[in-house]
Amino acid sequence: MKQVRHAQVAGYFYPSDPQKLKKEVSLLLDIAKPQKSYDKIFGIVAPHAGYVYSGKTAAYAYNLLKDKNIKTVIVISPSHSEYFPGVCVYEGDAYETPFGEIEIDKLKADKLCEESRIVFKGLQGHRKEHALEVQLPFLQSIIKGFKIVPIVIGDQGKMFVDELAANLVKIYDHETIIVASSDLSHFHDSHTANQLDSIIEKRINNFDFENLQKDLELNNCEACGGGPIVAMMKAASLVGVSNSQVLNRCDSGDVTGDKSEVVGYLSAVIYKN
Repeated sequence: MKQVRHAQVAGYFYPSDPQKLKKEVSLLLDIAKPQKSYDKIFGIVAPHAGYVYSGKTAAYAYNLLKDKNIKTVIVISPSHSEYFPGVCVYEGDAYETPFGEIEIDKLKADKLCEESRIVFKGLQGHRKEHALEVQLPFLQSIIKGFKIVPIVIGDQGKMFVDELAANLVKIYDHETIIVASSDLSHFHDSHTANQLDSIIEKRINNFDFENLQKDLELNNCEACGGGPIVAMMKAASLVGVSNSQVLNRCDSGDVTGDKSEVVGYLSAVIYKN
């Protein structure tokens, strides 16, 4: 029997009605035009809050994928609802959103897990996770006929992130792109949030994933998907890609008007000159 991971946060983080969803995503893509284009994109960073809060920031990154020859998208997400020691690749056949099913690239999923105890196939982290799911309608709006490798990191310690990065290299090719899903600091006033989030912006702009990992470990900054970002950047470095650029950064107070307690968001592109 076909195993499909059904949408869990449609109607909460984004519209559950396909027509309303299409209208909202199209509007976000229309108002978030990046200032330049990038030919050789390795991956992007995109936030994962409700579209009303972070959708515009995400759209800056997703717009860069238009008209690209992309066959497989590897989506790397943190785990918000359950802890497990390792990195879990969805073991089923498809992920579903209001736009329909997206087939799992089983060849790449299997290869990613080969000879690894840390990176494995299963359901851990996938059952209720929103951070992976909210990326998918954007992808379905931009790319046609693609497959996905959905990954949830249960433990973002260096050992797990490093092995994921090494394994990503095994399945990367020029028809593959990686999406690292992450929000930034949570529930500080906007001034404090800006201080914390600017550290991550600087590390990404400098392609300094090693110090980003250290900053996260030392709590110098906050990113719930810091592990996915570091894993993607490290994998990029292993295949000779060493450029990154933050596209947009904001916080939830820009939408609500309440700057006393905000969540930070950022989008970025990892690319080769």
